[in-house]
Amino acid sequence: MSLRIRIVRRLAITAAVAALATATVVSPAIADDDFGSGSGSGVGSGDSEFGRGDGFDEFGGRGDQRDPRRYRGVVAVDRLVLRSAPTRGSRPIRSVYRGDVVSIFCKSPGQNILGNPLWYLLTDGTWAWGSARFIDNIGAAPSWC
Repeated sequence: MSLRIRIVRRLAITAAVAALATATVVSPAIADDDFGSGSGSGVGSGDSEFGRGDGFDEFGGRGDQRDPRRYRGVVAVDRLVLRSAPTRGSRPIRSVYRGDVVSIFCKSPGQNILGNPLWYLLTDGTWAWGSARFIDNIGAAPSWC
């Protein structure tokens, strides 16, 4: 096999690995597009962040109450470190601060934090776990993961 063919193959493999890595990093951010949450433009953009207040969604229907986009919470501690897994020993992803409203995808059991074993998977731009001990629900409690 010639040197040229080997170089071309290695470049192709490197390009494929780079594309996969980029897709892996970008996908969680794209997955939470906030469609229908009341923030941004489009139908219902004049509504409040937590819905229209009249019990109807932006399309005039009642909507699915188990829709993960409807689960919200407010951070109840000065600084909450969000992590890659539902344990304090996992890798820190980012931080949120007291009063921040977060989008909750689901809840799962994890490391017990001050008597509360539940953790929430948050979808605000990155997928990260936060202890439910420090996040107060707004509305219905999230469904299980």
